[in-house]
Amino acid sequence: MVLPDSASSSGSIIVVGGAGVDLIGRLEGELRVGTSNPARIRTSFGGTARNVAENLARLGRNVTLLTAVGDDQNGEQLLKQVQEAGVDISYVLTTSDHPTGSYLGVVDPNGVLQFALDDINATSTITPDYIRSLSDQFGQASLVVIDANLPKKTMQAVFSQARKAKIPVCADPTSIHLAERLRPFLERLYFVTPNQGEASVLCGREFENSHPEEAIEVAKCLVSLGVDIALITLAEFGVVYATSETSGHVPAVRTTIVDPTGAGDALNATVFHSLLNNFSLDDAIRLGVTAASLTLRYPGTVIEDLSLEMLYDQLVI
Repeated sequence: MVLPDSASSSGSIIVVGGAGVDLIGRLEGELRVGTSNPARIRTSFGGTARNVAENLARLGRNVTLLTAVGDDQNGEQLLKQVQEAGVDISYVLTTSDHPTGSYLGVVDPNGVLQFALDDINATSTITPDYIRSLSDQFGQASLVVIDANLPKKTMQAVFSQARKAKIPVCADPTSIHLAERLRPFLERLYFVTPNQGEASVLCGREFENSHPEEAIEVAKCLVSLGVDIALITLAEFGVVYATSETSGHVPAVRTTIVDPTGAGDALNATVFHSLLNNFSLDDAIRLGVTAASLTLRYPGTVIEDLSLEMLYDQLVI
């Protein structure tokens, strides 16, 4: 299955959502509450939309990032870095009302996320009027990707602009807390990529990562609610997907986890890029899982030399 004909042009991909600075602490032992814990701490630029945009740019796509950063040093450095990666930042907002977004994550010695905190309030300045002012950019795009950091009214404006431009919208629910924001728009989504917890929120049905057959049924549930393609990530159990015509399970690649941050964003970007290149859905997802596996081994959110050639060289599924 490929993207609709309206998305098969060489136009840019518009990515709308959060951007910020990631601070990730990897514990060296068991977590002890109420005291300082020995850990290795690293910082990098992150945010779901920013990560997806950078991955797409490194894969060779023309990408326009619509996000908001604070009027501060973090925002300035973030924009410089993502521009150097090849992303168009011409329309990024800078606000003095909020600092540049930040994400604090703690992972165990095996790289498994234990808890996380985020402050992405700068995205509240991405207003419907701002989105409507960019109708020309939407008209020249092939695809729109959003994350659920956006306010609901802003999401509505994005879907309206995409409908006028006759281009599909793909969405990442971003977190269990934010996934609910996407529920009113499911029938207008071409592609949605939740994890287990987010999919449960969207479909209203609980299931476990360790039961791919149940996850496939939840993916089919999302399709029944109007989504064209539903892809659910199951951590170490791989991914499942469903459309109105097919469904399947792609196991994960066994790998050492250096840092779990950004793996899902690499998967999503690779799938979107592959579909725009008219790959089959199955091939696109296998390349996406490979991209996620490689990102798990990388000490940062995006692999700096990511390419399709690299993915094919490492394709083991």
